[in-house]
Amino acid sequence: MRTAELNRATAETQICLSLNLDGSGEAELNTGVGFLDHMLTLFAVHGRMDLSVKCCGDTCVDDHHSVEDIGICLGNAFRQALGDCAGITRYGSITLPMDEALILAAVDVSGRGVLGYALEIPTEKVGSFDTELVEEFWTAFTRSSGITLHLRQLCGRNSHHIIEGAFKAAARALRMAVAADPALNGEIPSSKGIL
Repeated sequence: MRTAELNRATAETQICLSLNLDGSGEAELNTGVGFLDHMLTLFAVHGRMDLSVKCCGDTCVDDHHSVEDIGICLGNAFRQALGDCAGITRYGSITLPMDEALILAAVDVSGRGVLGYALEIPTEKVGSFDTELVEEFWTAFTRSSGITLHLRQLCGRNSHHIIEGAFKAAARALRMAVAADPALNGEIPSSKGIL
């Protein structure tokens, strides 16, 4: 089983996270940020990963530290669960519709954490959630996971739909990328022999 469990404590957040890449899409989330709970639930379901996150953060300040630190923890969990990446497909991509929004996500489990971010979210908030935190989350995730992720908005007007489409698309692309490639017979999917 490709799993990871980790705890991270700072002066701003205390996080307990567990991840099973070969799960059924179960999510147990209590991040203190309702909109992020919603997005991570969709992420788990569409990625077919089991994900549990508990976060006590300084949301009395704002949601920034919690959202960023959860992104860091989730990225670290991916890195831990994937190990040396032997036998994985490595690449995944999808163009995903979410009502009027259309989002492209492309993933390379490369060992090089890069975010290509091209979402144009029209409002500053969805409910009480600061929409600029979407980019903060994915930046933290890609840096700590060593995964390259491109998110591109092809169209869309509704902020909730754009963000939801991005989380669903990222999950689906990651699901493809971390899946086993039978043709590799457990080899590292790189001409260098290491990712």
